[in-house]
Amino acid sequence: MRPHALTLLLLIGAGAAVWTQAPSTGTVEWTDYGGNLTGAKYSGASDITRENVDRLQVAWEWHAPDKAMPGPGGASVLPGNFNSTPLMIDNVVYLSTPFGSIVALDAETGRQLWLYDPESWREPGFVSTARNHRGVAVWRNGNETRVFSAAKWRLIGLDGRTGKPAAGFGINGVVDLSAGQRWAFDKVQLDNLSAPTVYKDLVIVGSAIGDRLMLRNDPPGSVRAYDVHTGKEVWTWYTVPRPGELGNDTWERDSWATTGHGNIWAKMSVDAERGLLYVPTSTPSNDFYGGYRLGANLFAETLLCLDAATGKRKWHFQTTHHGLWDYDLGSQPNLVTITVNGRRIDAVAQISKMGFTFVFDRVTGQPVWPIEERPVPTDSNVPGERVYPTQPFPTKPPPFARQGFTVEDVFDLTPELKAAALAEIAKNRYRFGPLYTPPTIEGSFQRPDMGGAVNWPGAAFDPETGLLYVKSSESLQVTKAGALDKKGGVNPFAATSDFEYAGGPQNLAASATFMNGLPLHKPPYAMLTAIDLNRGEISWRVPFGKGSNFLRNHPALKNVSLPDRLGTPGGGAPIVTKGGLLFIGGGESALIVVDKSTGLELRRLELPRRANATPMTYRSRAGRQFVLMSTGNGSDAVLMAFALSPL
Repeated sequence: MRPHALTLLLLIGAGAAVWTQAPSTGTVEWTDYGGNLTGAKYSGASDITRENVDRLQVAWEWHAPDKAMPGPGGASVLPGNFNSTPLMIDNVVYLSTPFGSIVALDAETGRQLWLYDPESWREPGFVSTARNHRGVAVWRNGNETRVFSAAKWRLIGLDGRTGKPAAGFGINGVVDLSAGQRWAFDKVQLDNLSAPTVYKDLVIVGSAIGDRLMLRNDPPGSVRAYDVHTGKEVWTWYTVPRPGELGNDTWERDSWATTGHGNIWAKMSVDAERGLLYVPTSTPSNDFYGGYRLGANLFAETLLCLDAATGKRKWHFQTTHHGLWDYDLGSQPNLVTITVNGRRIDAVAQISKMGFTFVFDRVTGQPVWPIEERPVPTDSNVPGERVYPTQPFPTKPPPFARQGFTVEDVFDLTPELKAAALAEIAKNRYRFGPLYTPPTIEGSFQRPDMGGAVNWPGAAFDPETGLLYVKSSESLQVTKAGALDKKGGVNPFAATSDFEYAGGPQNLAASATFMNGLPLHKPPYAMLTAIDLNRGEISWRVPFGKGSNFLRNHPALKNVSLPDRLGTPGGGAPIVTKGGLLFIGGGESALIVVDKSTGLELRRLELPRRANATPMTYRSRAGRQFVLMSTGNGSDAVLMAFALSPL
C-alpha cells in the first residue's frame, strides 16, 4: 500500500472523524459505512453536480467470485444479495461479498489487490442462510491498517496491506464471538451482518440473531468491545438487565434469566470527540409473542448511549415497550448538529421501523421535541399476552411513512378491485387497526410490517442544510400469534422453538394480497422524504421507484391507468453530497440521481441488476470523483463504479 497523503482531516486512529472543506483536487475518503463515524452518509466531494450529471457513466466493474457451494449436509448454498457498502481509505477500496469474503481494490481502476475468504458457506446458520453481508471496518494508525469484519460467530482481523490474518489478533486473526457470553449456546445460532465500529484502539460489535430462532436461552443481546491489536475483550454490555441492575423489574416472572435476542444488528455510531457510542437495540425473543416476558422489557428496542471506552451507560430511551411487532431499531443513528429556535444542538436522530424519527440531545438524552406516551390498542386474544398500554410518539418530526391500516387504505385503483380486496379481508377476519395493533389468533394487519418503514440502510444527513433523507417502504403484513404447531399451522414463521406459544407474519407478504398477488393496500409502496431537523418538519416527499413489473403486468390491472411511480420497497439508503445530489439504488435496477433540494429525479442510469445496497462516493488521489454501488445477487454480484466522462 502506498503511504497515505490526506487532504481531508480524518484521524481514524485517534477516533476523530471531522469533515473539512477539501480543494477540488484533494482526496475525499469514505471511512465507515455511513461515510464516517457519525453515520451521515455525506461527502464533501462536489465534482458531480446538477449541471454535469448527464455525463455520469460506468468507469469500472469488479465481479464478486461467490457462487453456489456445497454446504452442510451436501445441500447447495447460494450467495444472497450483494448489500456491501465499500470504504475508501488511502486510495484503496475495502468491501465484503455476500459470502463474507473481504476484498481490497485499487480505487482508481478496481483492480483486485487481495481477497480473504473465511469460507462461511461451509457452516449452517439462521440469518446467514440468506448469505449476505454489509461491509467492513478499518483501523488506521500512520501507515498501519487493519481491516475488521464480523461474520457469523467470527470477528476477523486482517493486515490491510496484505489481506493476511493480523499478527497477534485472536487466533490466526479470528476471535470467537460466542466465547465468554452470559450463557452457553450453539455458536451457529450467532451471526453478524453489519460492519463493526472502530473507535480509537477498540473494535466494537453487536450480533444478528435470526428472528425465527425462538428458544429459551438463545443467544443474549450484547455489544462487545475488543482490543484491535490482540482481540482481547475489553468490555461487554448486555441488553437484558440482571437483578440489582436498572430495568430488571421490567422483565417479570424472572424472564431476564432465559430471554435472548434484544441484539444489536444495526450499525452503531460514535461521537469521537466526546467518546460516546450510540447503540440501537432490537426485539427480544420471541418477536411477536410476549407472554413469557411480561413487562416493558428494558433495554430491548432502545437507543443507548454508552461510554465508548468502558461500556458504561450514559442514557437511554426505549422506543417500543414490550415489543410484539419486530420493531427493532434496525438503522444506524445519525449524529447531527441542528439549530432549533435559535439554539444550536449536537443531537442524535434515530429513525425507526415505525416511521418515527426520535431526536435527542446527544449528550443529555433529552428529547429535542416532546415525546408523548399515548394509549395504544391492548385487545389481544392470545393466551398469556399482556399488551403494554402506552407507546412513545414523537410530536416532531411527523412520521415519514403511513402507519396502521384502515378501510381508507385498501387497494382502490378501481371500485371493483377495492370491493374484491375488502371481501378477502372479511373472509379471513383480519383485524384493522392503528399502529401498535397487537397480533391476534385470527390475524391483525401490521403496517409498517416487520421489515419496517426503514431497516438496516438507515438515513443520510446533510450538514449544510439540516435535512435528513429517508427512503421508506410502505409494506403490509398480517401478524398472528397462538399455540405453536411445529408441523406448520398457526406459526410457520418459527423455524426452531421450544415455546408453547409464538407469533409471526403469516406466509410473509402472501397473506396481505388478493387476486393472485395484488397488495391489499394501495400505492405508492415506497417514498423518498427530506426531513428538516432544524424545524422538525417534512421539507419534501416524493414516491420512489417504478414499482414491480409483476404489478404493472398483472391481468387485473390491464386497463387501469397506473402512476409512473408505484414505489419500490426495500433497497439501500441514499447518500448526499456537497455537489447538491442524492445517489440511491433503493431496490431499483438503476442508479438514481436526485436533486437534494427538491426531490426531482435528475438522472436514471439503468443497470442489468438490482441495486439493494447503500452506495458511497469518494475523490481519488488522481482527483476523480467515483460513486460505487454493489449490485445483483447470487453468482451475479457486481460492484459498479461510476464517474464523469471526459469532456
